[in-house]
Amino acid sequence: MSGTVKIGETILSVEDMSLNFGGVHALKSVSFEVKKGELFSIIGPNGAGKTSMLNCISGRYNPQGGEIRFKGHDITNLKPNHRADLGIGRTFQNLALFGHMSVLENILVGRHHLMKNNALTGALYWIGGAQTEELEHRRACEDIIDFLEISHIRKAPAGKLAYGLRKRVELARAIALKPDLILLDEPMAGMNLEEKTDMARYIVDLNQEWGMTVVMIEHDMGVVMDISDRIIVLDFGMKIAEGRPDEVIKDPHVRQAYLGDDDDIEKVGA
Repeated sequence: MSGTVKIGETILSVEDMSLNFGGVHALKSVSFEVKKGELFSIIGPNGAGKTSMLNCISGRYNPQGGEIRFKGHDITNLKPNHRADLGIGRTFQNLALFGHMSVLENILVGRHHLMKNNALTGALYWIGGAQTEELEHRRACEDIIDFLEISHIRKAPAGKLAYGLRKRVELARAIALKPDLILLDEPMAGMNLEEKTDMARYIVDLNQEWGMTVVMIEHDMGVVMDISDRIIVLDFGMKIAEGRPDEVIKDPHVRQAYLGDDDDIEKVGA
């Protein structure tokens, strides 16, 4: 568990969040808070509303009810790019990389909203500061590349990489935003055991060493229980449990809705 990080005041507050698609209630009055410095996980069975929740927080979906506050600001109706400006980054369940661009170029895309030079000042490349700014952004990207151990593929087209490496590049691009809060949608989906171990280590280091608050959706319960500070459980769009991993694992509603029978519980808790 990432208990070495000092947990601070509330950075994200979701209150009475409701989201409907026609007659389908994706989220039903869900409320929770995330503290600065936490590694916070959202779990639940397929169709529980986990990705819908991330999409509401990041601005892809507009909820029909409720309020989202980030660092004290009401962001419920803000556009996604404005939320990125405030310090919210995310990865996607389905990879959204530019396949024809190199790894480095994909990561540089994540720095776009941090760039101060516009088309006019950029045209004066040598005297307008654009050259210095570009070098600073490239150095920041190289730091991320080193952190995620992908230097050997920095010039490779992202679309030709193995799946596990593409997931790592997706994370790199989200980190490039310099977010205070990073939303991770199934960062370990489709990975083998070694890749999952590496990804879990990167996520913990982001939280502990880089100081990022993490909200993560993940189906690997072993990983979730090992690295999370707190967890909420969704089922049919409703919150059915919240607490520390050891508390959630014992909740009878969680056992029935998500984790299966008692034998499965014992395997996760082992």
